[in-house]
Amino acid sequence: MGSGDLGCPAVERLLASPQDEVVAVVTQPDRPQGRKLQLAPCPVKAFVAGRVPVLTPEKCGAPDFVAQLAALRPDLIAVAAYGQFLPRALLDLPPHGVINVHPSLLPKYRGAAPIQWAVARGEMETGVSIIYLIDKMDAGDIVAQERVALAPTATAADLAPQLAALGAELLARVVGEIRAGTVRRTPQDDALATRAPLLRKTDGRLDWSLPAMELYNRIRGFFPWPGCSFEWPRGSEKRVKVLKAVPTSGSGEAGTMISNDPRHLIVACGSGALQLIEVQPEGKKPMPAAAFLNGAHLAPGERLG
Repeated sequence: MGSGDLGCPAVERLLASPQDEVVAVVTQPDRPQGRKLQLAPCPVKAFVAGRVPVLTPEKCGAPDFVAQLAALRPDLIAVAAYGQFLPRALLDLPPHGVINVHPSLLPKYRGAAPIQWAVARGEMETGVSIIYLIDKMDAGDIVAQERVALAPTATAADLAPQLAALGAELLARVVGEIRAGTVRRTPQDDALATRAPLLRKTDGRLDWSLPAMELYNRIRGFFPWPGCSFEWPRGSEKRVKVLKAVPTSGSGEAGTMISNDPRHLIVACGSGALQLIEVQPEGKKPMPAAAFLNGAHLAPGERLG
């Protein structure tokens, strides 16, 4: 069961196993995408098209779907970025249980956006956990875990494919251990749990009163979606996305431009300053911050929205 990009290497690894039979793949239904809002399949459905039966229930807990899945008599269900909460009826269905690929070092970052929040909060390492699913969000027993160093310049987009590949290898190892009866379970310590809630567009609004390093981490963590942005011109509804930035020295009123150099757009933050490198005004293509600076006619002391 998987929908997002994280699930593609996982299902590929299982399909390639001579010892396992993938009787079906379950994904989210086709959703409107793009400017024309045309129906399009999720990444996993597109990835396995024509190779294995694909089921796309609107709600995986619906009785008719549970009956359909039960008829396939799965020994084990593997989940990777599926996008729906699995009810007890599904968790109890396979005799060997339901396991999940989660891209964080559980119990840290339980929730829908663990990669993004780990980067946004400045973690120095992250990883992948394989757990048994229970009816509490990402709280089941851990059966495998691998750590990955998080480069200080890495974005969520950089990290995602690395963790997806690692998750696929871990999943294949755990399936083998379950088959052999050698899998070992370690309960999570709920006291150490942190949350990684679903991202909203408003999470990307830059609050210049925060420290520059915190804003830098959020820009990396929320790339490419929802992206971090500020309002410009001030008082308008238009947003300017910040695609690349670096923390730098400087001080001033939070949100004001503090550079006299027309080549550098430096903004004072709650502590320190942020030099914007690449931005994307609403409705335009990405551009160097210097080009935006010239077009917006910003001067030192002006405050960004």
